[in-house]
Amino acid sequence: MVESRCGILCSECKYREQVNCKGCVYIDKPFWGESCPVKSCCENKGLLHCGKCNDFPCGLLNKFAYDKEQGDDGKRIEQCKKWGC
Repeated sequence: MVESRCGILCSECKYREQVNCKGCVYIDKPFWGESCPVKSCCENKGLLHCGKCNDFPCGLLNKFAYDKEQGDDGKRIEQCKKWGC
């Protein structure tokens, strides 16, 4: 089941219950800010998640996946690959 646009597994998120987040696939605005560029990009292209994009994995997704503070060392990219199959 696809939980996010970028491949994050929302079911593993420590904030999910704290803020009653259902995952970015099911919400209009993320709880962490006004918008998410990855979510916006996917939705503007009419895609369920990044793994369905012709540009996957793009610079934007790589930037988020390998961010020193909030990245996951590419785990979300691997998840998108699984969802894309």
